[in-house]
Amino acid sequence: MSIPTTLPDATEQAKVAVQAAIADGILRLQVEMAIPELKHQPIAEQFLEIFEGKQFKVFFPDAGSAALARRDWDNPAFVIRGLGELIEPIEPDDEMYLVVNPSSVEVQQVETLCNNATDRPVVLLNPKLEDVAVVGIGYAARQLRDRFLSQIETCYYLRPIDSAAVYRCYPGPWQIWRETAPDEYEWLQDLATRPSGEDIDRILYGDSTTDDASDTANKPDGEKPRKKGLLAELQQFLRALSQ
Repeated sequence: MSIPTTLPDATEQAKVAVQAAIADGILRLQVEMAIPELKHQPIAEQFLEIFEGKQFKVFFPDAGSAALARRDWDNPAFVIRGLGELIEPIEPDDEMYLVVNPSSVEVQQVETLCNNATDRPVVLLNPKLEDVAVVGIGYAARQLRDRFLSQIETCYYLRPIDSAAVYRCYPGPWQIWRETAPDEYEWLQDLATRPSGEDIDRILYGDSTTDDASDTANKPDGEKPRKKGLLAELQQFLRALSQ
């Protein structure tokens, strides 16, 4: 499947990826479209057709955003609530759950929901569950990743970066694409797992990560090797702190 160039195309691809993942028995899955100024409620509304014919609940981070969705969606028959708003969010007849844009503030509530949902799918739409400022670093953060976050399958991912994009559409591999012209991309490489900052820099810019005089001397016309990108440096710093 080719990388999309419009938000409607990306949304349709994400819906197909979610359905394919659920059909394969994946119960904890997430969709990440890291697009600036993305409005989460309209995207969530388009995802509702995945749940047609099922008994399901939709959860937002808080009661206010849930009430806004109920109003904008004309008070539908299915349950729309904020995380933590219901005393018993899990009911025996529930078949699926959609959680819209949860943040690291709600990570414990999301984990509890997933644990209590047992064999029912939970779809996380554009979550931001791992914020170092909230979750922290070190042992506690590693526990959270090992216990919960690592169990979530990213079935759809689209993140534009500088003149490129990181992309995954289940069941396909992770991919790096380079922008060649406005709304035009070329595929560069498949990866088995989510690429790190170093992976992205290596694929886009080559292996050179230092500005060394001897390296410069070996470059044609004194060309300097490209330095490691800011994203890679930041991820390396955070990994060092969490050891």
